[in-house]
Amino acid sequence: MNVVTKLMSELKDRDSRQQLKGYRDQVKLIRKRNLEAWDDERLQEESHRLKEEALGGRALDELLVDAYALVCEVAKRKLGLNPYDVQIMAAIALHERFLIEQHTGEGKTLSAVMPAYLNALTGQGVHVLTFNDYLANRDAEWMGPIYRFLGLSVNSVQAGMNLYEKKNAYASDITYVTAKEAGFDYLRDTIALNEVDLVHRPFHFVIVDEADSLLLDEARVPLVISGESGSSKNDDIRFAKVAQQLDQGEHYEFDEFQRNVYLNEAGSAKAESLLRCGNLYDSHNTHLLTSLNCALHVETLLKRDVDYIIRDGGIELIDEYTGRVAENRYLPDGLQAALVAKEGLQWTVGGKILGTITIQHFISLYPGICGMTATAHASAMEFDHIYALQVMRIPPNQPNIRIDHPHRIYTHIEAKLKALVQEISSVHATGRPILIGTSSVEESDDLAEALAKVNVRCHVLNAKNDAKEAEIIAKAGEIGAVTVSTNMAGRGVDIRLSGGNPEQAGLVAKLGGLYVISTYVNESVRIDDQLRGRSGRQGDPGSSIFFVSLEDELMVQFGIHKLVHVPMQDEALDDTVLLSKIEHIQRVIMGQNFDIHLELNSYSDMVEDQRRILYAERLQILKGDIPMSPSEQRVRLFYIDEFWAEHLAYVSYLRESIHLESIASRNPIDQFHMQITQAYEQIPYNINKASQKMLLRLGDSNDPSEWEKLGLKSPASTRTYIINDQYSENRRSLWTGTTVFAFWGRQILRWALWPVYRMSK
Repeated sequence: MNVVTKLMSELKDRDSRQQLKGYRDQVKLIRKRNLEAWDDERLQEESHRLKEEALGGRALDELLVDAYALVCEVAKRKLGLNPYDVQIMAAIALHERFLIEQHTGEGKTLSAVMPAYLNALTGQGVHVLTFNDYLANRDAEWMGPIYRFLGLSVNSVQAGMNLYEKKNAYASDITYVTAKEAGFDYLRDTIALNEVDLVHRPFHFVIVDEADSLLLDEARVPLVISGESGSSKNDDIRFAKVAQQLDQGEHYEFDEFQRNVYLNEAGSAKAESLLRCGNLYDSHNTHLLTSLNCALHVETLLKRDVDYIIRDGGIELIDEYTGRVAENRYLPDGLQAALVAKEGLQWTVGGKILGTITIQHFISLYPGICGMTATAHASAMEFDHIYALQVMRIPPNQPNIRIDHPHRIYTHIEAKLKALVQEISSVHATGRPILIGTSSVEESDDLAEALAKVNVRCHVLNAKNDAKEAEIIAKAGEIGAVTVSTNMAGRGVDIRLSGGNPEQAGLVAKLGGLYVISTYVNESVRIDDQLRGRSGRQGDPGSSIFFVSLEDELMVQFGIHKLVHVPMQDEALDDTVLLSKIEHIQRVIMGQNFDIHLELNSYSDMVEDQRRILYAERLQILKGDIPMSPSEQRVRLFYIDEFWAEHLAYVSYLRESIHLESIASRNPIDQFHMQITQAYEQIPYNINKASQKMLLRLGDSNDPSEWEKLGLKSPASTRTYIINDQYSENRRSLWTGTTVFAFWGRQILRWALWPVYRMSK
């Protein structure tokens, strides 16, 4: 750490300490507002008074002490929960728009109630974005008695609700909902042709739970709404068969991080022969090159039971951060089709995309944003740069006494597996509960099989049985429990020692508490910290350890395996330099991913700016703010949607092919911006022209049946889904030195043979 960085860190730490001191002073004021002697009626009258003050324009900061004191007393009466000082401190930081880091088990759910109540007093609504439907429903039901006693309405949104149910839920003072469902509902609103079909109110204040996951890990996930699915196609099987006839090394190579695959000269020649297409790099063959690249990527880089599973005759992608099935998620269209072809399944073409928004852009629609998570500090720079959110670390209620052991590093995977089984078996014999984090479905199944051979029974939690997630993870702290889980499954569910049984919890504590074992290190320190944090909640004893092999993917990608010149051995290596090297690699990767994130934002930010401008006009028309006849309104809305969908199709095409610009030494991002700007500038003209023609056909008719006859209606049905943008985030430029050489090699060969070709004619 250089001097400037160290100085800035010290200044931030000093500011944080000063801020926390201010919060402690406010907590004292809240505690002094002793409301125990008040009866229920007086408490409710106080809430009514605060609401009138807020509606009258009084600053919420001035109401904070009274409001928080009120919530604390009601939580005690209705739920038997007496908030800790640190929970109240966290609640103050949330109201001040901080991203709080609060250890696992410290009670984030209750902390969020105080700022949610305070900010809902304005009548503008508060959203609490959760990780899944289960948590949204659980938290709304659990905390609901507090809000209702204080005169506020609370509800949760669940996937599958009808329009009326959703409107009612979003009209509540506090709404618990997943970011994805709220985003999908927003997309449905953007294509509504009648104001009564809108479900969202204007956005106001949002509390993001598991903020690191939503704001960073899934931030770039595009939510999509499209028309009906098209017919099935089998063209991609052709490209899958070509990819399967190409050999690594001879026809294609990986880049240095093994995150990308590209054809070399020999591969280009063989592909041209198999496809009978002439020069693969000619402009008219762009679609062939794109399809072949997709087929080659899924053939070499996407592994069954690691990146996806096949269930009920279909492909289900696995979330790389959680190990769960990523519900309703697809790869970008070309890659999804290629993956289906690789597995010999039937692929249904997606319908026309009508609207799309990333989770990052959706959350940024809220004027007030705050969030909470157990792991934020390691990514503080990203939160600040992308969302202007400062991280505030809240001290734990009880000191953290978890022991984090140094990594155990082995020369090869077999030695690591042998040591893992031995460690788990010996610890299990004592009755101590063990939670094991694995890298994939495949690895979790293999480990469970190895444990069964030594008579260690375990619960396996991975994408194949994720339906029982909450139930399995809640029991992971019981005596004798061995839980094998992919990555961070079970987020949002506390692991209590012995399932919360006070008598047996003491016994588990004497055994050392929950023992967390990871079978690999993640690219991100933050993800490693998430797994460690499952142990040692609320001052409980616990420990964690990471088992690593030099043959693990991360070690091979960065050449760590080449640094150790020792023969294969079963014993762990004693090498402190290796430990520091692994930590260095994780820091480097986090920096690289941050840069990739910013680069990809350069593509999506301008499209989002264009969408917001057009949608603002659309909303004014829909709400009648612009004087128009009913027929003018319907026609205008219809063509805004029509030409925006065409624009999105063009944007998608550009994103697939823009890398070709780098061959001509042009900056792809600059070219992308220039071309989508030119295209967007044509939209108003196209809307006006098409609207005028349609209005002439309609005459002055405001009859809805006439609109229907002329096709001025919403799609018969729509579907919402998520595009897995991991592919885009991971790949570097397709046009590496070898690829460019292959391109120019084909061009030079073509020019050299052109005279011979002409003579033959």
